[in-house]
Amino acid sequence: MRVDHAVPRCSEAPRGRTTLSVRLACPDIARACDLAWTFHDLLQHRCSYKLLEWVRQAERDAPPPLRSFAQSLCLDLDAVTAGLTIPWSSGIVEGHVNRIKTIKRAMYGTASFRLLRTRIPLRS
Repeated sequence: MRVDHAVPRCSEAPRGRTTLSVRLACPDIARACDLAWTFHDLLQHRCSYKLLEWVRQAERDAPPPLRSFAQSLCLDLDAVTAGLTIPWSSGIVEGHVNRIKTIKRAMYGTASFRLLRTRIPLRS
């Protein structure tokens, strides 16, 4: 069973003095937070049709780091759109590759290939 933990948005977070004063004192932080949550919703709901609109908003009035991120998405917009629309993922494979590389790095220079094979159980 999957449990979704609700994370309060910047705009929904308790309006303590600190939160409100930071948002009022620095509009860049408020805008970056709003854009980040919009992107989060876009990913969560897999709304690829809203991606280009989000990129345009970020390029128009986002702080420089977020603007740079939006521009980097445009470099391979087809791949990003495919990632949002296609239901398949290589995440499990990437996780196994990362685990094997971690074991390999830990054993580097101290063990043989035979020991590496015994530490990485092959599943069929």
